[in-house]
Amino acid sequence: MIEVHATSKHFLGMPAAEFLRDYWQKKPLLVRNAFPGYQSPLQPEDLAGLACEDGVLARLIEHDATSDGWRVRHGPFAEADFPGLPDHDWTLLVQDMDKWDADLRALLDRFDFLPRWRIDDVMVSFAATGGSVGAHVDQYDVFLLQAQGHRRWQIDASDTPPLAFRDDVELKLLRTFNPSHDWVLAPGDMLYLPPGVPHHGIAQDPCLTFSVGMRAPAVAELLGDYVDALAADAPDALRYADPDLSPPKDANEIDDAAMQRVVEALRQLRMDDPDRFGDWFGGFVTTYRSAVQPAADDTPRPRIEVEWDLGHGAILQRHPWSRMAWRRASSTKNGAARLYAGGQAHAMPVRDAQRLAAANEVDGLLYDSLSAPGRDVVFALLEGGHYRLDTGEDDEE
Repeated sequence: MIEVHATSKHFLGMPAAEFLRDYWQKKPLLVRNAFPGYQSPLQPEDLAGLACEDGVLARLIEHDATSDGWRVRHGPFAEADFPGLPDHDWTLLVQDMDKWDADLRALLDRFDFLPRWRIDDVMVSFAATGGSVGAHVDQYDVFLLQAQGHRRWQIDASDTPPLAFRDDVELKLLRTFNPSHDWVLAPGDMLYLPPGVPHHGIAQDPCLTFSVGMRAPAVAELLGDYVDALAADAPDALRYADPDLSPPKDANEIDDAAMQRVVEALRQLRMDDPDRFGDWFGGFVTTYRSAVQPAADDTPRPRIEVEWDLGHGAILQRHPWSRMAWRRASSTKNGAARLYAGGQAHAMPVRDAQRLAAANEVDGLLYDSLSAPGRDVVFALLEGGHYRLDTGEDDEE
């Protein structure tokens, strides 16, 4: 089946294990009423307002149906840009909305059947009637939740869909699109698409769509970062060497023995230590793709004051741009686990790492229950901007 109805027990229409076994990265799935009675936590004007702010990744895509031409503009926009738009054939997209809106960030809790570090962001799109971004294909998994209004989705679920791009537009739009399925989604309906499935969404009326996208780094991206990490740690004394050199038959030839020495030289750089390799990947995957990182406070408070505040009702709120994950260490040296935050590795007991990675806030009870290394890491993360101290004083005024 490619279309199912959600149940009160399973919002995917089936147990998560069944979804992962039969659909995840294999085939699309439309879930009707995945979020019954869903009410969008934000309105189109909220999205437009945010698209006018510096540091927000926003795009405005307009389509001329007569010529099939496309125009793309990038934010930040001016407030005056929106009143002049027509009532049809345009789409506003804003990425990383889970960083800006707490209600959207809470939506991600529903996707806890997936590793949290695999989730990239929630992109929100508002489309006027007829608005679209064209037929295209993504290289990552995405869940498309209809939040307001109605959107028509067409997909090509064939085994070998045509994937050539048009060369007359700046968007990566498909030259040929042959839909095999055609649906209209209402609020609460959700469409899952694995990588590589061509799709086309068209607003049937003014609508909001939430796109929960996965982080799927290209192998080239992984390799580039891995090689950079190897090179950064390599001692200058580690070089190509040939103590077994014998007179060559041809002084101009790069012979097989030379190539084998190259292989041996490079092999010395490999991360054979699983903890070192894990620290590289943990750092990579918790570094935000746009190099956006929490910033340290210009006037940090002394630790003794922070601990006093925590003991009197204050909490540490995790910064919305902070990415955290943890892994078990292969050795018990310096702690049995590593907590990764913003590319940095921190050693601590497994229980501490589990709880901190899962917690959106740290209160006095949680802080006191941590080991001494765990509390040290919390304070280091606070100093690094991964937490913000909330004493509640602003709310009282």
